[in-house]
Amino acid sequence: MIKLPVGYDNFRKILDNKLDFVDKSLFIKDVMDDHTTEIALITRPRRFGKTLNLSMLQHFLAAEVHGQKTTELFNHLKIGQINDGGYLKYQGKYPVIFISFKDIKDTDFVTAYNKMRELIISIYDEHNYLALSDRLSNNQRQLYQLIMTRQADRSQLQNSLQILCTCLYQHYNVKPWLLIDEYDTPIQSSYLHGYYDEMINFMRGMFGAALKTNPYLEKAVITGILRIAKESLFSGLNNLKVYSVLDERYGQYFGFTEDEMSALLVQADLMSHADEIKKWYNGYLFGQTIVYNPWSVVNCLNDGGKLKPYWLNTSDNALIKSLLAQADTDTKFKLESLVRGQSIETIVDEYVAFTHFAENPGALWSLLLSSGYLKALFCEPSGSNLKCSLLPPNYEVGMIYSELVKEWISGRIGYDQYDYFIGTLLKGNMEDFAEMLKKYLVETISVFDVSGKNPEKFYHGLVLGIISSTMKTHTIKSNRESGYGRYDVMIIPKDLTNAQAVSLILEFKVAKEGEELKASAHEALQQIEKRHYEAELKQAGITKIIKAGLAFSGKKVVVEWMS
Repeated sequence: MIKLPVGYDNFRKILDNKLDFVDKSLFIKDVMDDHTTEIALITRPRRFGKTLNLSMLQHFLAAEVHGQKTTELFNHLKIGQINDGGYLKYQGKYPVIFISFKDIKDTDFVTAYNKMRELIISIYDEHNYLALSDRLSNNQRQLYQLIMTRQADRSQLQNSLQILCTCLYQHYNVKPWLLIDEYDTPIQSSYLHGYYDEMINFMRGMFGAALKTNPYLEKAVITGILRIAKESLFSGLNNLKVYSVLDERYGQYFGFTEDEMSALLVQADLMSHADEIKKWYNGYLFGQTIVYNPWSVVNCLNDGGKLKPYWLNTSDNALIKSLLAQADTDTKFKLESLVRGQSIETIVDEYVAFTHFAENPGALWSLLLSSGYLKALFCEPSGSNLKCSLLPPNYEVGMIYSELVKEWISGRIGYDQYDYFIGTLLKGNMEDFAEMLKKYLVETISVFDVSGKNPEKFYHGLVLGIISSTMKTHTIKSNRESGYGRYDVMIIPKDLTNAQAVSLILEFKVAKEGEELKASAHEALQQIEKRHYEAELKQAGITKIIKAGLAFSGKKVVVEWMS
């Protein structure tokens, strides 16, 4: 039986507990061979192994971690086997500062600042031998004690990582490595809870002191989800290199490659499930490397191959939901395309500037791309940004777009009303559906701009958005050929054995000023009949069919139907 580590972020514990794991130790080699920069920022989605890889790097570089020696941990791993073990000469040779900001996600700055101070103190306590080191000056030892005993002021706390680098160098005569995990978590939380300026100013000072022309630093590796704009946080850091989800370097180390996945499936005796697992969890693109979601795969294999949205259930997506609530009409149209499994082309602003989120739709797509909710099929320069073709990476992630659109719609009329609304349509209760649709348009249409060049496309997208949450139980098709033309929307139950299952064909018209809505709805219904749009359903043996013509004008709608 396979025993994969779930939620482990300490490399040593995986080895001590003799758990199965995918050997990513060549990540160490690639980091050490990267001489192009002193500071590497690697951005990847949550739960993709960032913390574990940094912990592995820490255990390789440091002679001891938490009082335990690290010798021989890597002898039988890939890093110990290449170049006749040549990289092992670096093992345990460096002082290391490892700090993770993953738990700094508070609702106010004072609480976040106090937790940041306690975090720094815990890092200092790991190196408490420095407070007595005779290789440090009296001033250095006194400053170390000030920080350790919570007497340091804000300026000294901002300089604490730089001070620790200096002290470690003085003690060992070897420049330390600085490993910073989830650097952007406090920044995201501060944006959501309204203290962004205070947090960004504090962290800019801390990172600036530790990373900018620090003569006592060997190298820094930083991980996070977002690529935050330099002017916001990394101002003046010319020695910083960013490796985002669009970059090829390090692509294979975060997530499972196809070869690694095949080996895991063989070990778990689940090769017969390979296609379904691939559909659910594969498809992420890091540079040109295709990888599986490691969190979902590990949980799936440990569960004997059960397919569930493991990764989606680990986050409340607060920042994404906050931004989507402010999204403009074009953004919501694009979301509806994603719900239908269609790629979108849009501008992506690679560098996230939180202060510009509201007026910059490109920042939203950058967030979704960096966070793992989209993959880039291709990108090309467009001014200072990128023009990208984006698509959800797999079935698991695609599910969230239906939920987000449902929340956007039900937020206007309430969940109970929304469920009733959808139920009337799927049961073929067209009279009640028509009344609910009229009510919905009156109460919500003011949030949309329907005066564009193609209002029919707007209403088409609106209805698709309304029904998008039904994709678990129904197949939704749009603009497909059937009979002698292309229907607007077709809804087919996945369980056709249900005696109450109804398939629907919907055709939309927008009445011009002065035209009768009823006449336009009748025209839409006749179009379904004349062009035999039901041909696709009848070929599949489906006979319980409702055809409906919907005519719109502003907040008004008329629905005419027949079965």
